[in-house]
Amino acid sequence: MRIYIFFCLVLLTSADVYSGTAISRENILATMKTASQFMLEKASYRGGFVWSYLPDFSRQWGELEAKRTMIWMQPPGTASVGHLMLDAYHATGDEFYYQGAQKIAAAIIYAQHPSGGWNYVADYAGETSLKEWYATIGKHAWRLEEFQHYYGNATFDDVGTADAAKFLLRMYLEKRDEQYRVPLNKTINFVLNSQYPIGGWPQRFPLMYDHPYPDHPDYSSFITFNDDVAAENIDFLLMCYQTLGETRVREPIIRAMNAFIVTQQGQPQPGWALQYTTELQPAAARSYEPRSLHTPTTAENITQLIKFYRLTGDSKFLARIPEALDWLESLTVIDTSKIEGRTHPGFIEVGTGKAIYTHRRGSNVINGNYYVDYLPGNMLAHYKSAASIPVDELRKAYNAALVIPVNEVNRNSPLRESMRMELPKYFTLGKVSFSDLNFRAQSERAKNDEESLEKKAGKLISELNASGYWPTPLFFTTNPYIGQPPKRKSAGNDNRYANTMVGDKWDTSPYPVDNPAMGISTGAYIRNMGVLIRYLTENASVKTVVK
Repeated sequence: MRIYIFFCLVLLTSADVYSGTAISRENILATMKTASQFMLEKASYRGGFVWSYLPDFSRQWGELEAKRTMIWMQPPGTASVGHLMLDAYHATGDEFYYQGAQKIAAAIIYAQHPSGGWNYVADYAGETSLKEWYATIGKHAWRLEEFQHYYGNATFDDVGTADAAKFLLRMYLEKRDEQYRVPLNKTINFVLNSQYPIGGWPQRFPLMYDHPYPDHPDYSSFITFNDDVAAENIDFLLMCYQTLGETRVREPIIRAMNAFIVTQQGQPQPGWALQYTTELQPAAARSYEPRSLHTPTTAENITQLIKFYRLTGDSKFLARIPEALDWLESLTVIDTSKIEGRTHPGFIEVGTGKAIYTHRRGSNVINGNYYVDYLPGNMLAHYKSAASIPVDELRKAYNAALVIPVNEVNRNSPLRESMRMELPKYFTLGKVSFSDLNFRAQSERAKNDEESLEKKAGKLISELNASGYWPTPLFFTTNPYIGQPPKRKSAGNDNRYANTMVGDKWDTSPYPVDNPAMGISTGAYIRNMGVLIRYLTENASVKTVVK
């Protein structure tokens, strides 16, 4: 339900100056294995991972501070490292990495909810320990309301379930080991059982209805587009359809795609909301996600509809895109200075068409609140009420789809019964999506020349420390939990934390620091290993020295 803010933020840019480092296959392999041994044997807890750690493991974090016994499912967490292990196995042929993937699979299976999905986190110390974490650290994370209540079910939010599901699929397909087929089947059943008849999915499942807000019902049962819930589930089911021959998932895929059509609003506001009631009415979610239409979701759903046209060849998926594009264009802000240089307001009030903006006052979860008005500016640091929408690029993509010959539109679609394809070998080198009609890893890396890649690889070899990890600045930290804050009379006009990532010392939300501590980053490990894997795969003969 958010833009990820990784404690592991690292930019893999080329080194300007560093001493020559020999790059041989042996050096690459040794660096990869040393770093992986450290992560598996020292950083992980029984095969599971969080996002970052202090070097002495006295503190560790996922999206919030975690207990040592906890493992995180949201990327770049446990399943993300699992994908990396399989990628390294494919690049090297070393069984060490497959064995590492097995350890991680065991942790993921431990964390699997009986219904078949996953929560954001799991705790090897047991449910009592997890509930205590929710009642303390989770409850007092002011801006992370999804952690303020323990539901005891699973979530599609933040790709945690989808990432774990795809990893289990890869594990089963790797050697057809039947020990992975049972949890994989549970996952497929979870995705199918949780789908509404109309085609969409709730944010959490099984449905609980046990966390009502003062002014609106619990949003976790609502049909959700936020954080690509529907798109990720469709993609996972497409993978199962192709690789397992699971014909029962085909109709749910079609139904899910149709949900994008029926949830588009009529004129004069032909956009989409972040989530909907089961009566298909736009709905509110967290305190800073008001009932409204949402311009970023509208832009993303336009992109998805173009993909669905390519998957099916059915022009109904294109039919109302021009309306949505024109609506987005009509919302373009001329003076962007009031919305921090962005092009569009994020939330549009249903009915009036007015832009609405979210703000907060007070200092923590007890003595603070979020509110909505029509005034731009003074935006939240952690969840902006404005966005930059590339309307021209969306229109170009729509026009490009129109000119594809009809008999070519879905020629390579994984929905065609005659099509059979395998999963890509590598998931770490870029986003993998079967709905993109390019059944390879969609590379997200910068377009660097080979010399730059060579320099990066050499730099990574030289920077691995004696302990076996890449020291990484942890740009975010959290206040330790210190108990319940004292209740004040009113948040009043307290605007000290209106534009900050964290409130006062009682707020356990993550926030940026000017002088970050050096630590261990799961995301940096995955990213650095990806560079070395790429170097291996693109340089079959590696016997050079960087100068």
